[in-house]
Amino acid sequence: MTQTSHSFSSNAGHKKTWIYALLFILITAIGLAYVKWVPYFHKADLARATHSIGESILGDKPVPVSWQSAWEYAVIYFKSVWQAAVLGILLGSLLQVLLPTNWLIKVLGKTSFGSTAVGGLAALPGMMCTCCAAPVAIGLRKKRVSVGASLAFWLGNPTLNPATLVFMTFVLSWKFTLLRVIFGLFIVFGVSYLANRFAPKVDSDELNKMMEDAKQEESEPFLFRWIKSMGMMIIYIVPAYLLSVLVLGAARAWLFPTIGIEMANGVIAVVLFAIAGMLFVIPTAAEIPIIQTFMAFGLGGGPAAALLVTLPAISLPSMIMVGKSFPKKVLLFVAGSVVVIGFLCGLVGMYIL
Repeated sequence: MTQTSHSFSSNAGHKKTWIYALLFILITAIGLAYVKWVPYFHKADLARATHSIGESILGDKPVPVSWQSAWEYAVIYFKSVWQAAVLGILLGSLLQVLLPTNWLIKVLGKTSFGSTAVGGLAALPGMMCTCCAAPVAIGLRKKRVSVGASLAFWLGNPTLNPATLVFMTFVLSWKFTLLRVIFGLFIVFGVSYLANRFAPKVDSDELNKMMEDAKQEESEPFLFRWIKSMGMMIIYIVPAYLLSVLVLGAARAWLFPTIGIEMANGVIAVVLFAIAGMLFVIPTAAEIPIIQTFMAFGLGGGPAAALLVTLPAISLPSMIMVGKSFPKKVLLFVAGSVVVIGFLCGLVGMYIL
């Protein structure tokens, strides 16, 4: 009788797990279809017909450093991303309560290249900017997913965004797309995998303890766990996100200064724009009109290529958002690596763009 009861309880538990997982997949698909997939289908047609996806979010002329310019940029930025930001927080919180920790640890918990690759490939349908993907990366880390797999998901969303690659081909050229794919692969899979070396190692005993703790957490009521995860995410993410976007909006004139023709395709410009691109925050695909506008005013292929990979990959706000989920050494390694890879992309761009 006891064995039969245990078997029934186990089957019921497995059924409940599958229902939760399917519910998460359904919510994710509906959310992405509404916020990303359908709008991007129409945007791709616009890019094909007009060779443009809109104006640069930075404008077409320098702006003074002021709180007015900070506010104006923040308003434009959040109008572009608020739906994706809400979806990111929703999915990041639901992931923590709907997907089983033990399964995530088995698939994405290792420091192997395989786990990193799965994390990067899982990012492709998301097509989110670095800040909107951050809550999901935070959720993955709370579920004990490895540093490499979580980073690959976080970096893969903006860097290897299939829709952005389509827009880029129509608006800029296939050369830009090729550079983005090649150097983006290094960032998403190479940097993420190597970042595991900067994270504390987890032995088998610690892994077993993680699984036991996960079972204990998952025994709590669903609604309580979801409200708790959602609340913690909003409290720790939203204020820092808002403030850092305002600061960068005010500082954009310093990050992207007007440069003379003689420097427009020089090594110094490549370095400066690689650093600025890594720090600055933009919505999905906004690097395309930014590069298009800058090049129309004389920016060379080198700095443009540097922006091509550094602008979307990460930003100061997104790093602040995930700051408690990844070791500081990991984030410093990622930031430095993005700048270096952006610089190398810029060197190649100086000669082929």
